[in-house]
Amino acid sequence: MRKVVWKRDAIHNGNLVVVNAGYPFREGKNRGNLVAVNRQERHVLLDSRAAGMLAGLMEGLGGWEQIAAVSGWRSMREQQEIYAGSLKENGADYTRRFVALPNHSEHQTGLAIDLGVRQGRIDFICPEFPCTGICREFRKRAASFGFVERYPEGKEHVTGIAHEPWHFRYVGTSHAEIMDRHGMVLEEYMDFLKQYPYGKECYCYRTQERDIWVSYLRAEKEGDTCLELEEGAVYSASGNNMDGYIITVWNP
Repeated sequence: MRKVVWKRDAIHNGNLVVVNAGYPFREGKNRGNLVAVNRQERHVLLDSRAAGMLAGLMEGLGGWEQIAAVSGWRSMREQQEIYAGSLKENGADYTRRFVALPNHSEHQTGLAIDLGVRQGRIDFICPEFPCTGICREFRKRAASFGFVERYPEGKEHVTGIAHEPWHFRYVGTSHAEIMDRHGMVLEEYMDFLKQYPYGKECYCYRTQERDIWVSYLRAEKEGDTCLELEEGAVYSASGNNMDGYIITVWNP
């Protein structure tokens, strides 16, 4: 067996961090290498892994001809400006429904992107992204490239955010496909995985190429958390920004 040791604050890193009204983004903890999502919107940045997967998805669709990247990574200062501007222009109720408070926005992670139909005028806060045409095709393929629609209709009581059909979050392919299969948003997925404590039980997700085992490891309340793995195991781990880690192990 081999051991992996994480410091306590490692729970704030990874593709599966939950950022919402109850769990703030920890500045400087989760931002990876940021790159432009395409040549047309060079100002729109994403984590490099997420951007690469989005590029693959869009290439298969010819997507950038009809879909625009509206907003990707945001600094805390930019999120503060957007929030204050929306309060002034749209009022408190609209802003509460569609704009996260600074340090409670997924956009600060670099893992979230807002997309809109490419047209003359695009609403920055609520871009048009219908359930028809190429936008429908994007949704059908999104999970295979690691993206989920983060704020679907009917889940407002869970996410705390109104339906945002334009907002997509990168979580990684295996997790996106599991969430899509079960109709879960990220908060529900984190609760679901707590049924599978690491070392005791795991959720098995089978593809044509391999088996994937997913489980939850609770972080130590004080001090380091130790993960024991079989020699040669291929795995990934992500903090959930709450209380532990999601461990994914692949079997070719």
